[in-house]
Amino acid sequence: MTIKISLADYERIIAHATAVLPNEACGLMAGTVSDEVKTVKKVYLLTNIDHSPEHFSIDPREQLAAVKDMRAQGLAPLGNFHSHPSTPARPSQEDIRLAYDPFASYLILSLAGKQPVFKSFRVEKGVVAVEELEINSNE
Repeated sequence: MTIKISLADYERIIAHATAVLPNEACGLMAGTVSDEVKTVKKVYLLTNIDHSPEHFSIDPREQLAAVKDMRAQGLAPLGNFHSHPSTPARPSQEDIRLAYDPFASYLILSLAGKQPVFKSFRVEKGVVAVEELEINSNE
């Protein structure tokens, strides 16, 4: 599976994650699915109600509003993203344990190095698979 996201949405996610440092940022993504390609059409920048640098919980009211908006716009839920302020862009044991949807893409933005690193994963029954992630400037 490949997930495609626009450069503009990627930059919005970086700005959101940077704004909430030292805590983790989080959000949802919606779009379309065709064959083996998920295309992100809308990113929802949501609140981490844990206000923690080590884990996140999405604000349930914001999550519900995002899902209602996805449905109203005819978009499919594609997955979520969160940041790792000081660790690599790979799922933690907690991320793996909480990954309940094998269809969802779990994107992680690491801010630990000089440049952000953004990666996408799928998790099924505790097994992590890396997804191809394309950041497109023309989307």
